[in-house]
Amino acid sequence: MEYWNVGVLEGPNNPLLHHSNTPILQFHVSLTKQELAFLRSARIAHFATADAHGQPHVIPICFVFDGKHFYSPIDEKPKRTAPSKLKRLRNVGENPQVSIVIDHYEENWAKLVYILIIGKARVLVSGDKHRKAVNLLRRKYPQYRAMRIDRMPMILILPTRMTSWGAI
Repeated sequence: MEYWNVGVLEGPNNPLLHHSNTPILQFHVSLTKQELAFLRSARIAHFATADAHGQPHVIPICFVFDGKHFYSPIDEKPKRTAPSKLKRLRNVGENPQVSIVIDHYEENWAKLVYILIIGKARVLVSGDKHRKAVNLLRRKYPQYRAMRIDRMPMILILPTRMTSWGAI
């Protein structure tokens, strides 16, 4: 059984990241072929946000990764509230610090895998990145081809740290 813990991109030896209030100007994600294949094949992730008071909120999401950003749409699946009032969107507006976990579970624990992404999120409602995300999501999820995700908000997540573990 082989386990590894790689891909931590935070620290003093990484000139692309720093610990200050200054925005990160550039970020490069270095993933193995296996990690990238795992991210691209995963159908679901768990998205964690927190409000201004630190109250956590975790939900399952559909997502796509373009090699630099993760995107998650607000889609037309039934919701209990109007899209603009969703807790995840309110939380991102109050506190852009987010996490995503993409994992694979089997009873054979030698096959367990997860990737943890820590990052900063913002909401897109239009623009080039929004259009790109819509196209990528429609390629990945056939259900989105019939949904108007091009007219809905999109959450963009810029990773600032990624950690992977398991037997990919």
